[in-house]
Amino acid sequence: MDKFQGNYKLILGSNSPRRVEYLKQMGLKFTQRVVSIDESYPQELKGHRIAEYLAKRKADVQQNLLSENEILLTSDTVVWCNGESLEKAINKDEAIHMLTKLSDKSHEVITAICLTTTNKQIIKHQTTSVWFNKLSKDQIAYYVDNFNPFDKAGAYGIQDWIGLIGISKIEGSYSSVVGLPTSLLYSTLKIMTTEMH
Repeated sequence: MDKFQGNYKLILGSNSPRRVEYLKQMGLKFTQRVVSIDESYPQELKGHRIAEYLAKRKADVQQNLLSENEILLTSDTVVWCNGESLEKAINKDEAIHMLTKLSDKSHEVITAICLTTTNKQIIKHQTTSVWFNKLSKDQIAYYVDNFNPFDKAGAYGIQDWIGLIGISKIEGSYSSVVGLPTSLLYSTLKIMTTEMH
């Protein structure tokens, strides 16, 4: 565990197995505390503002539950393609439709992090550009049928089969596309814990 974590307890406000795994790989001690929220947002919000808004909403419902030595981490990922947010697919047809939209073009994956204490909040985001090759109907159907993409924004995971065979290039943070911008989180945690001393 990094020395900067000191006596502060990190609380992860997410059920995402990818975020859990990244925090473990970073050597951070944490516990999970998740409160469900309505993930709708004002329709005038675009791109990173959606991710930041939802990360903040996830935090605000828990802020009054925090102890003085706790830092709550909440996060949200948005897939932004041609001026549209592609959210979690609710069924097979919707997942196929999303992946067809992403085929043979680039899009942005924006992940926001929100670090919250009893009296402070820092919200940041990271944007990564992702390029898909042209995906065949058979490839899309195979992925949707075999890899359960329904808990992922844009109906895909870069770490899954579709990412391995279909993504030609990324510019930005790979971990942010998976669901947690680890370098940004690390530097922001250092700032917050320093200010709390």
